[in-house]
Amino acid sequence: MFSTLTGMSMFKITPIPIFEDNYIWLLQDGTAAVAVDPGSARPLLDYLKANQLNLVAILATHHHADHVGGLAELAVAAPCPVYGPGSIAGVTNPVTDGDTIRLLDHDFRIMALPGHTLDHIGYVGAGGVFCGDTLFAAGCGRLFEGTPAQMFQSLSNLAALPQDTQVYCTHEYTLSNLRFARAVEPDSAPLAARIISDTAKREVNLPTLPSSIGMELATNPFLRADEPAVIAAAQSRDPAAQDPVSVFAALRRWKDEFRG
Repeated sequence: MFSTLTGMSMFKITPIPIFEDNYIWLLQDGTAAVAVDPGSARPLLDYLKANQLNLVAILATHHHADHVGGLAELAVAAPCPVYGPGSIAGVTNPVTDGDTIRLLDHDFRIMALPGHTLDHIGYVGAGGVFCGDTLFAAGCGRLFEGTPAQMFQSLSNLAALPQDTQVYCTHEYTLSNLRFARAVEPDSAPLAARIISDTAKREVNLPTLPSSIGMELATNPFLRADEPAVIAAAQSRDPAAQDPVSVFAALRRWKDEFRG
């Protein structure tokens, strides 16, 4: 099921489901479309054909196959500029932190987001951020390559964006993340309300995304490492968690083994 959303920019932003829980985000202005993190080509190509859209660019956030696995096929079937870290095979237009690219009459700023992977980047523009596997709804990505300090800084940079910034991550992990968040802050009223709202969306097969920076600041434990309740929860697992980075690290280790 495809669910089309309207971005703050007034162009359409549509999540195309792939695999078990990934989304390809498709930005559309008229017949022009930009795809973010095409881990698989065929669902994207089918959607473009069904809606008579022309793919004008691809954005990649990091090198994991479920985000870039479709690039080779797309290079043949729908050739267009591919922006992303220069470490990714198939990227034609490498970008780095601080660069700006112009797409669909909007500027997108490149933000380095190391932690999940060292080459991870995000795209900030048109009222939103396409942040791959760094910031999730109510969660964050695993540390496959980076350090807790790197990931904490990346999340802090995202948290500093305007609170109405829409968060377009690429996995439907929200409900499982919310179960962990509730274990960390069981008495949080904003979290309880979010669990009800997002559970209702999934019961009718609607995406829980996008989120917003404001929502994440209120309910995502990984952005709340300075909150007394979160600090206490982290210290219950690791008494040595005495500063925001070590609190974050304790939470991430807890989440890695969480089965709630």
